[in-house]
Amino acid sequence: MTHRLILASASAIRRQLLANAGIAVEVVPARVDEEAIRAALQHDGATPRDVADALAEMKARKVAERNPDAVVIGCDQVLEFQGQTWGKPDHPDAARAQLRALRGTDHRLFSAVVLYHRAEPVWRNMGEVRLTMRQFSDDYLDTYLSRNWEDVRHAAGSYQLEGEGARLFSEVRGDYFSVLGLPLLPLLNYLGQRGFIAA
Repeated sequence: MTHRLILASASAIRRQLLANAGIAVEVVPARVDEEAIRAALQHDGATPRDVADALAEMKARKVAERNPDAVVIGCDQVLEFQGQTWGKPDHPDAARAQLRALRGTDHRLFSAVVLYHRAEPVWRNMGEVRLTMRQFSDDYLDTYLSRNWEDVRHAAGSYQLEGEGARLFSEVRGDYFSVLGLPLLPLLNYLGQRGFIAA
């Protein structure tokens, strides 16, 4: 039986990860006000892990309501630094401030995935990765942002580990796919077990 798979995300890297694994998905980005939802959740005392999970579920649910026949994959990633939830930078100066704060320290990424089937949540997973950023120079930071701003403005923490952002780090502890925003191996495992993809 063929199952229609929808990725409720505009993320090019998530789509590419699934394509590289031989999984064909439709891309139907969920239109949710992430910043407003994140702010409301934080105001209510939600942890960064809870914020990532809630946003992934909201995205999956919104797309699943319009596509009840499909298996919908909702994703979100949140950066946690010193107990605070960080989002995407809105201008290069914000990116510079984020990277200066992270320089020489540890932070965590929470990558949530929630699956909906028949418009109901059926599975969820949370990838957690700890990263240590090296002590890079201000000169390198400036040239890094001038070369990469158009890409990193879409990334919490102002970096992409799959690109030049790898040069910012001295250590990464955890699943590489979760750094990219999708706990891919648990997702593929579940899809195969349920018969949503060939196993």
